[in-house]
Amino acid sequence: MTGRHHLLAQQLCLLEEQLRDMALWSEHVPDAMALASCEPFAVDTLTFVEWLQFIFLPRMQQAVDAVAPLPTACSIAPMAEEYFRGVSADSGALLALLASIDKILSSPSDTH
Repeated sequence: MTGRHHLLAQQLCLLEEQLRDMALWSEHVPDAMALASCEPFAVDTLTFVEWLQFIFLPRMQQAVDAVAPLPTACSIAPMAEEYFRGVSADSGALLALLASIDKILSSPSDTH
């Protein structure tokens, strides 16, 4: 496993933990049609938090487990900032975590 994969695996665990701590984790899985959205962040069928839990986390975990190539550009934190702008939840820790994931995925090197 590369350094980027290892760092990403750690951050994915922290992301799940943070979503649970914020009571944003859902036990209800959206239907297959909602998960099949082709829109960025599945904005037409899922909330941002649902996208994180049911699309982003599983796909990134699969890539980590398979030591598959990781994306070389990522901008999740700005989308999260926009989503949480109108929500009263204290999202600072989550935003920082997503910015860290963006940094890991946007770095082409394995020097983290």
